[in-house]
Amino acid sequence: MTHRHPLPPDMFDELCPSSLSPFRFGDKWAGLVIRCLEDGPRRFSELRVPLHRVTPKVLTQSLRRLERDGLVSRTVHADPKPGVEYALTPLGRSMLGPLEAACAWAAEHWDELLDAREQYTAP
Repeated sequence: MTHRHPLPPDMFDELCPSSLSPFRFGDKWAGLVIRCLEDGPRRFSELRVPLHRVTPKVLTQSLRRLERDGLVSRTVHADPKPGVEYALTPLGRSMLGPLEAACAWAAEHWDELLDAREQYTAP
């Protein structure tokens, strides 16, 4: 058995950047929403098309979290067609590179990931 250094007790303290991450357990849609907004602002109904597996309530919650974290802006339009548009902020745009890297990794390891899931048996 190799010796490992203990993990620091403050590894995930309140000021840790990981606590600000928009990719949280329980919000698996954030990355997909960001990708949908990559080419410019979209209305909620436009987002619903590729994100049809997400209920409107959950999509709204995800958009609110992304807005709260400063990654997405929400603009209300009155004229000519009333509605709301969502867009990436500069901070949100800065997530596109890391998101692309994560997608490339997943694509590269797709078969391994699927094999692992197929071989997994819950305890």
